[in-house]
Amino acid sequence: MTEKSRTAVLVALGGSRNADETQEHLDELAFLAETAGIKTEKRFIQNLPHPDSRTFLGKGKLAEMKEYVIIKKIDNVIFDEDLSPSQLRNLEKELNAKDAEDFKVRIYDRSLLILDIFLWRAQTAQARTQVELARNQYLLPRLTRMWTHLERQRGGTGTRGGAGEKEIETDRRIIRQQIAVLKEKLDKIEKQRITQRKSRGNVVRVALVGYTNVGKSTLMNLLSKSEVLAENKLFATVDSTVRKVTVGNIPFLLSDTVGFIRKLPHHLIESFKSTLDEVREADILLHVVDFAHPHHDNQIEVVTKTLHEIGASHIPTILVLNKIDLFRQQHAEVNLDDTKGYYRQQGFDKIIFVSATARENIQELRQLLFEEVRKKHITIFPNYLDSGNAFTDWSEHTSVES
Repeated sequence: MTEKSRTAVLVALGGSRNADETQEHLDELAFLAETAGIKTEKRFIQNLPHPDSRTFLGKGKLAEMKEYVIIKKIDNVIFDEDLSPSQLRNLEKELNAKDAEDFKVRIYDRSLLILDIFLWRAQTAQARTQVELARNQYLLPRLTRMWTHLERQRGGTGTRGGAGEKEIETDRRIIRQQIAVLKEKLDKIEKQRITQRKSRGNVVRVALVGYTNVGKSTLMNLLSKSEVLAENKLFATVDSTVRKVTVGNIPFLLSDTVGFIRKLPHHLIESFKSTLDEVREADILLHVVDFAHPHHDNQIEVVTKTLHEIGASHIPTILVLNKIDLFRQQHAEVNLDDTKGYYRQQGFDKIIFVSATARENIQELRQLLFEEVRKKHITIFPNYLDSGNAFTDWSEHTSVES
């Protein structure tokens, strides 16, 4: 992640999608590359219904891409789909001449790029262990001489001698050992996390969920008066952040979790199970959406599917359609009442339009959230009594603990 002047070409399969959808996938891939510190120089689209089993690309498109990469001395080729181990090996043979030791092309597929970004972004011991485990599990069947050489250069997997296939076998053995150590370490961390969660007692839990880069961390800061990192990059938040918020005399826990994305690596979901417990064990979800994004409905679908996969689809959800100010600039003619009706048909009962940056409707969101928290709080503590009226000013009634 620290190399300078890194460049890339992006590669996608376009035969099974329309042109606009393919470009939208490549736009997201370019944003991922930018987040990883890589500048995109060119895009290549292979218009085939299925990738070539040997090199992903057909012969003509591969030759076109190879010529551009060599002439421009491109550092990285990034594929929007995952590559099989054999595709990876064949592509590295095609793009890296044996005698060109001064210039080597690194090949990424989408999953490895996401895993590298997660590793770079992770701050806590738990998150780093989870990502390292997922990354090693993903790399193990995909090791090649080119990859192990580059990993050693970047301070990753080491080697103790030998050449060719012997080097690869050495690295495979080392990675297997690392996987075993990381699993043991993660088990210990998870036991500590379970103890922490038990100590929280009967407190209502609220989790922010949504596609990556939709404004969850900004909303977290507004709702909890904390200072969670919020920036215009994918996966700015990898570690879960939990804050205790007290409104009036009702406490609840508010957590900001990692953003979802299409084609999230399977190993990453498996390794992040303990972190995703913040979502699974929540009493209320705030599903935050970048309403100004041209493909926000697709992003809602990805998040909804992921919540179903991790066993959290049954949790009461408030749909928070963020960036309403930008949406109005783009679609002044849209009737928001009709939009609410549409999302109710999609299964969302509670819907609110907000702008986290412009602070529009934030007080209304706070009141809606407070009312939902109070309903849950009363089920936990049936003898709880209050006036039945919501607060008038969140800032006057809120206290926060980390």
